[in-house]
Amino acid sequence: MGKELAIYGGAPALRTEEVKNWPPIDAIDEKLVMEALHQTNQSRGPQNLAFEKEFAAWNGNQYALFTNSGTAALHMCLVGCGIGAGDHVLVTAYTWSSSATCILHHDAIPIFVDIDPETFLMDPDKIEAAITPRTKAVIVVQLHGLCDDMDKINAIAKKHNLAVIEDACQAHGALYKGKKAGTLGHCAAFSLNQNKCLCAGEGGVFVTDDPKIYENASKLWSFGETARPEQSRDYHAYALGWMYRNNEITAAFARAQLSKYDYYFKTCCANGNYLAENLKGIKGLLLPYVPEDCVHNWYNFNLRIDFNAIGFNGGEQDKIRFRDAVAAAVAAEGIRAAVWQRFILPEMTVFQAKNAYGHGYPWSIPGADEGVDYTPSRFPCALEYSHKHISVVQTLRAPNGLDIAEKAAEGIQKVFTNLDKIDVERIETICKAKK
Repeated sequence: MGKELAIYGGAPALRTEEVKNWPPIDAIDEKLVMEALHQTNQSRGPQNLAFEKEFAAWNGNQYALFTNSGTAALHMCLVGCGIGAGDHVLVTAYTWSSSATCILHHDAIPIFVDIDPETFLMDPDKIEAAITPRTKAVIVVQLHGLCDDMDKINAIAKKHNLAVIEDACQAHGALYKGKKAGTLGHCAAFSLNQNKCLCAGEGGVFVTDDPKIYENASKLWSFGETARPEQSRDYHAYALGWMYRNNEITAAFARAQLSKYDYYFKTCCANGNYLAENLKGIKGLLLPYVPEDCVHNWYNFNLRIDFNAIGFNGGEQDKIRFRDAVAAAVAAEGIRAAVWQRFILPEMTVFQAKNAYGHGYPWSIPGADEGVDYTPSRFPCALEYSHKHISVVQTLRAPNGLDIAEKAAEGIQKVFTNLDKIDVERIETICKAKK
């Protein structure tokens, strides 16, 4: 392609105003939110209860609790499964920080597992080597909206008597062998944050089919009490409790968005599949891999730079700077592209310092830190991925259709067929001037 890159002043493939805002708001949202606004109870009431029932039915779970965040729902999963101080919990080395800090919330210790270089998910073949005598659970992160190899993971977990927790915060509607994310382990957490494929601004959902897990998680969710607010409460704390409930207006918004989710999902799948098909064969571009038994919800559509294919000879910091410049060039084409997560979790200060609560806690629990090694080089696939990926976010979401996906594909192709024109210092100067 001979067209000048938009970052250098050329015409963008997509005009900013062409991409519709996320999430779409219509009369359904307005009706339910206004109903909630005029209720006498703005705390937990009929909107919360209705949303929990509707979400459980939609996703195929026995129990659902509406929470104030996906992070809260993850903490509830740990408590539901009986994880406690000094226990070890396996989690992928590359994900959002909450996937691991939720483990610290209940004084347990994260044990990181490297990723599969093609799916970007926890590598099931590396799980058994990471299991310690203290390991009690594995958090399987269905990252970017793709499910991991759950048959293999569940078999390993059963062999070692581990609870399987799904971090499905990005995976609404994603399928593994025809089964939805959130139904593939002992319990699961979803997020309803602004960026998620199902959005309520903020919020989360805890789900399970196990009544005991549900009971334990419910105590943490509301002050350690055994009864929920809509039940007869004695206001007695029976366990350590937090306040993870949500309100009626947010629940009403969540209900409205859930009622349209099947349309959102179908649209995002069509747009993501269009990019996957129409960006094949571009030198220097590695596309996402989707196993045949999975359906991706395309929360993030991830592009990777194939440094070997383009003969890039720089070091790791050079790769990062080049990747950042390419991401800026893609974004300048009108595509909402960014580096989603720059660091692998073992690099983050809270894990390097091993000092979450002061005095080295919870690693200072006698015996808990034995064999725990957060040296980043132990996770080479995660490190490599963090240095070369670019995420396309929201551009593929409803109501944006194939006309937008087509222009997004044109913009990505334009940049990746002109990688030889990426001048890192020039682009860094341009980006700095815009701030």
